[in-house]
Amino acid sequence: MLKEKLMEDLKNAMKNKDEIRKNTVQMVRAGILQIEKDKGIQVEDDKILEIIAKEVKTKKDALKDFEKAERKDLIDQTNKEIEVLQEYLPKQLTREEIKIELEKIIKQLGASTAKDMGTIMKEAKTKFGASADGKTINEVAKEILGI
Repeated sequence: MLKEKLMEDLKNAMKNKDEIRKNTVQMVRAGILQIEKDKGIQVEDDKILEIIAKEVKTKKDALKDFEKAERKDLIDQTNKEIEVLQEYLPKQLTREEIKIELEKIIKQLGASTAKDMGTIMKEAKTKFGASADGKTINEVAKEILGI
């Protein structure tokens, strides 16, 4: 379903001569095709959301470098690409929402030390999916555990 939406959006971007949207959607579609060819599978919506979330993270990391280099043109372009990608992702949870859910997970697992981080992260990523990024989950979990 998401794959069809991406194709439709690509067609519309081409018609409207929206280069940033076109290039961003093509990048996501390329990532999907790469996985399908490498693994010989049909990628489902949840995996597509993972691909998109990973691209957002990559773009945000690149933003830091562009800001250091004071490249306003690349900063603007990357921000627009991130906006396009986020249209496909579910609503992102706030730090407070993540904290509430993580406290439940940590209590349920009986976790209390840094050694439990792997288990906490695995459970949290399963629960949150693409609605929260791993870095934020990790930071909040460390806060809760006092690490």
